[in-house]
Amino acid sequence: EVQLQASGGGLVQAGGSLKLSCAASGFSVDAYNIGWFRQAPGKEREGVSCISSTEGTTFYAGSVKGRCTISTDSAENTVYLQMNSLKPEDTAVYYCAADVWIKSSWWGRAAEWDYWGQGTQVTVSS
Repeated sequence: EVQLQASGGGLVQAGGSLKLSCAASGFSVDAYNIGWFRQAPGKEREGVSCISSTEGTTFYAGSVKGRCTISTDSAENTVYLQMNSLKPEDTAVYYCAADVWIKSSWWGRAAEWDYWGQGTQVTVSS
């Protein structure tokens, strides 16, 4: 059974950093695409970043490019999202998702992903 467990959220001041973790079970993160999404109150879920270990590619939303880094730890079967220079507008519930195949241009479409973990709250104070 494919399962994802997101963690690492919290309350941080603007300019601070957080490292989110997405622990996977039931499959290898080396064989799947893993994505990070976020959803703020009253807004649609949006793609933040995606990594394809099989293709060696990463994608970032324009709003986080240069501030976030996605990475994989194969031994821990976990994908991380390091977020730096956080802004109040980064406040949201962050989710990780997995799919065996995603068209690269569609990575930011939440509806395209098959498996989801529960969210972890990130709150950035000004």
